[in-house]
Amino acid sequence: MDGIRPTTRRRPPDNASRPSSTFTELSQQVRGLGLLHRRYGYYWTKLIAAPLIVAGCLFAFAWIGDTWWQLFTAAVLAVVFTQIAFLGHDAAHRQIFVSGRWNDWVSLILGDLLVGMSYGWWQHKHTRHHANPNRIGSDPDIELPVIAVSPEAARRHHGVVLTWLRGHQGVLFFPILLFEGLSLHASSLRRVVVPGRLERRWAEIAFLSVRMIGYLVLVFIVLSPGVAFVFLAVQLGLFGFYMGIAFAPNHKGMPVVPRDMTLDFLRRQVVMSRNVRGSRFLDIAMGGLNFQVEHHLFPSMPRPHLRRAAPVIAEYCRAHGVPYTQVGLFTSYAIVVRYINRVGLGERDVFTCPLVEQRNIGAAVA
Repeated sequence: MDGIRPTTRRRPPDNASRPSSTFTELSQQVRGLGLLHRRYGYYWTKLIAAPLIVAGCLFAFAWIGDTWWQLFTAAVLAVVFTQIAFLGHDAAHRQIFVSGRWNDWVSLILGDLLVGMSYGWWQHKHTRHHANPNRIGSDPDIELPVIAVSPEAARRHHGVVLTWLRGHQGVLFFPILLFEGLSLHASSLRRVVVPGRLERRWAEIAFLSVRMIGYLVLVFIVLSPGVAFVFLAVQLGLFGFYMGIAFAPNHKGMPVVPRDMTLDFLRRQVVMSRNVRGSRFLDIAMGGLNFQVEHHLFPSMPRPHLRRAAPVIAEYCRAHGVPYTQVGLFTSYAIVVRYINRVGLGERDVFTCPLVEQRNIGAAVA
């Protein structure tokens, strides 16, 4: 599924002959249902609760003291930080306030100060992703440092270690996510210290410094060195894992678009995205990212409205011949693993012993 041939070969219906008007009609329908209206009560509740929950967790951490039971605190903090990151994601997409300035500062406080992720770094990267999801050369989310998402990336020449990792990336995908938290913090620090255009750089530096230095000082004051290092490993590992499994099902394994292919906005966003079917608990657990199609079509739509918008958009896509993908959670993970395994291995099987494979090849040649 590394191209878009099955979609482009389909003959569009007559009413899709004007692609620029196709999304306009849907947008008018969604707007008429009030699905783009702000949800101030919902978001103010979360904005007030976020710092209070973090403060409560840190108080409990200091009260519990130097014990291995703190590993449970680390797991709780990983979940809390991820949920706050989801809230920052909503603010960055202008879902909370009408004012762009208010949304920006909320994103800075939530992302930089509470979570330790640079809002400026994330915004630059995520904006490019939304503009061209799964487009080679344009979407940074398919240009990953370790995992090859596109066949083009897998074919590039790399060192021995990276080549081996990509050859086994299907099996190693979930373990690799344990390092995502460390990678997110490192990328954030690199973004704010490296010269280049970055709005509110000094605010980000100040917030990140307070968050990272203050957090480390607290951990090593309360815990002995051995427990502290394990605590940080668990917290960072689970945070990265949680973030990874929330974002991975959305586009991995969906069509990858050549850089020279042109698609109208509706198809560009819907065909490259995948929804994850589930209950309202899944909506909370994934921060609304399970409605990826709706989010990509209407990034500023408040999270509580995504579930209501989904059947409307699904029906509209069916009526206009636009493939709308929705699967269960574990099915989505199976698709992702199978896809990246195929990209990394080609026709080879990761579970085949190399010696047996060489013997079979030799026998075939003989």
